[in-house]
Parts: sequence; C-alpha cells; structure tokens
Amino acid sequence: MKVSGFTFIRNANKLNFPAVQSIRSVLPICDEFVVNVGVSDDGTLDLIKGMNEPKVRIVETPWNEGMQVKGFVYGQQKTIGLFNCTGDWAFYLEGDEVVHEDELQNIHDSMSKHLKNPDVEALVFDYHHFWANHKTVLDSPAWYRKAPRVIRNTIRAWAPGGLYFLVLETNKRGRYPRAAYANAHIYHYGWVRPQDVMNEKIKSLEKFWLSNNPEVDYSHIDPTTVKEFTGTHPAVMKGWLPEEPAPFEPDPGYVPTAKDMKYRLKKKVEKALGLDLCKKHFKIVA
Repeated sequence: MKVSGFTFIRNANKLNFPAVQSIRSVLPICDEFVVNVGVSDDGTLDLIKGMNEPKVRIVETPWNEGMQVKGFVYGQQKTIGLFNCTGDWAFYLEGDEVVHEDELQNIHDSMSKHLKNPDVEALVFDYHHFWANHKTVLDSPAWYRKAPRVIRNTIRAWAPGGLYFLVLETNKRGRYPRAAYANAHIYHYGWVRPQDVMNEKIKSLEKFWLSNNPEVDYSHIDPTTVKEFTGTHPAVMKGWLPEEPAPFEPDPGYVPTAKDMKYRLKKKVEKALGLDLCKKHFKIVA
C-alpha cells in the first residue's frame, strides 16, 4: 500500500498557517507528501523547502486571480495537489489541520483494512474546531463535525471547493464519496490565530468568494456553541501554540440571531434522538 499526502498553501507565514506542523503530523504514515505552493510574497516556498524532508515533493502553481466565484480557486489548487499524488490513497490536509500522533496507527489500519474494498472510496475524520484559543472548541450542528480527508486515488475524484470531494460517475454527474471511518480526528486550528491576523486572512481571501465579510470578533458568538477542550494536542504543535491559552469569553450581552435559534433547536433534537444533523459530504457504507 502506498500513501500520498497532499495540501496546497500560499502566504503561510503572513497568514500564520501551521503548515509545517500539519505536514509533519502525517509524514510517518505517508510515502510521499505533495505540497502545492502558490506563488507567495512571504517566503512560503523557502519555508517548505526548509523542512528538508525527502518525502516532500513541491509543486509551484500561480493562483487564478480572476477566479472569484464561491472559492473555486481553492478547489483548483486542491485538485492540482491530488492529481500529483501517486499513492493508492491520497491524504488531504489543509494548512491549518493537524493529526494527533496517537491516532496515526488507526488511520493506517483503516486504509489497510479498506484497500481492497472498492466500495470504500474515502475515509472520514471527526473534527475538533478550535475557537479563539486552544482550550475552546465549537460544538454545534452549524459546524461540520466530520469530513472526508483520505480519498482513493484510483477513482475519478475532484474538488469543487476546499472542504469536500466529488466522485464523477459520468462526465456530467458527480456525487459525494462512499466512505468508512478513519477512527481519528482532525485538529483544526484555523480560528486560533490572533484576531487581527484572522481578519487579515479573511480580507486577503474574500475576493475569491466575491464577498465582503465583517471583521471577526471572537467574543461575538452564541455561547451555547462553545465548550472546553480537555484533551491533548498533537506534539508537533508545541511551540506554535502558546503555553497559556489566549483569554476568551463569549460576549455576555450576545443576542442570538434567528440562525442561532435554528441551530440551538437542532442541537436539542440531536441530544434527544442521538442524531448528528450537520451537513455531510459523504455516505458511510462500511
């Protein structure tokens, strides 16, 4: 079994992506790792080259600045990375996603278990979405709790966006992949950046969505959607995460919106019926 890892990244230094930590977190179970480095102005290419990892293979790609519809440029760059993978499985990580070393064996075992089963096209991971600091996680059906991050590399798969994959059944019709569980988590640190850096990231990328998003205020969140994280963090994050979490408290005067109330109701239904009402970009078959 050959395993490829892949990602795409641009301006990792300026936008405070833990890209090196992300890549290193899965290298032990990858035979190669393809890094699609977008043309950057902050030394990102040197950052990746400086890893001096023989498994890492760099592809350099300019971003299409004219592609400003629904983040499709992310899908383009993700797919370029996928198309450069040569393994049986392709393990995708975004530049702010990290895997815990304690779960690497689970992932490798899941890939081995399903290697000869063509009905399983992807492996699905549970998510820890950190918010404002590394001791606070999001817990709401408003945020995806599971997503496919390993895709079989012998099927016609592509990425219309950064989050998910589509499998092409015909040249005109795609569907979400049939999947099994990886029995592991993705640690998502995208919302742990300092608030000013987070707003710089949003401002620099919003043109690719044709949107004008308001600035982020971490305290301005429905307090029912956050809870304390009591687990441990991947060892590679030592040094990137501060020793002490940044101060965070939800705004006590926060007034829930109609959307907040909808997700509060969904969360109650989940608890009562044991359901997961998040949107899912996969179908569990094994």
